[in-house]
Amino acid sequence: MDFSDLPDDELWLQMQDDLYDGMKEEVAAETNEALKRGYGPTEVLEKGLVAGMDVVGVDFRDGVLFVPEVLMAANSMKAGMEILRPLLTETGAPRVGKVVIGTVKGDIHDIGKNLVAMMLEGAGFEVINLGVNVDADKFLAAIKEHKPDIIGMSALLTTTMPYMKVVNQMLIDERMREEIYVMVGGAPVSETFAMAVGADAYGRDAATSVDIAKAYMDNVRKQDKIDKAAAAANQ
Repeated sequence: MDFSDLPDDELWLQMQDDLYDGMKEEVAAETNEALKRGYGPTEVLEKGLVAGMDVVGVDFRDGVLFVPEVLMAANSMKAGMEILRPLLTETGAPRVGKVVIGTVKGDIHDIGKNLVAMMLEGAGFEVINLGVNVDADKFLAAIKEHKPDIIGMSALLTTTMPYMKVVNQMLIDERMREEIYVMVGGAPVSETFAMAVGADAYGRDAATSVDIAKAYMDNVRKQDKIDKAAAAANQ
């Protein structure tokens, strides 16, 4: 599998197309080829993997792609990320943000949650996926260890949905709620329910969840700039 003859612009487009089509081996080979040409891991991530997943997200939201196809694309993205992740860690490259995500206690459904996690990673987030049947203590431990910007909770059963409020209350009790943006989702979850359990946002589907997370981080960065400018003006 040789992509050495492709000009750089065509290599990026080929990587995006192969990711879209769920071609894991090709995406891995193209990632290695881009690194061999001297591109840094952040640039490869943004121009190849993130750009490809952006198209996947739009087409999923618009009904052009469906869950099986998006999972294939996300797995292809993962093949590239396995190569880039250690390099990104070494260089200390900034990520879009950090997310802790899990399916709440009593619920073992994970396809939708995993899809959100993979698409978030494809959008440039660092994602800590806690898996299924995650209780409040496990969420709390992960938050203390990883210090995420966002926590995402999923449920597919109406009987487990109320546990989202338990986790939110725990954050309030631990005086951590104001520091973390809480997102919830899952087939039976609605925006009304999300507000009732104290969440900040409801992710209707994976693509929407990524858009909400990116918008939140954009606002955080803008506010940081405003705060720094105000602090400098007061000195």
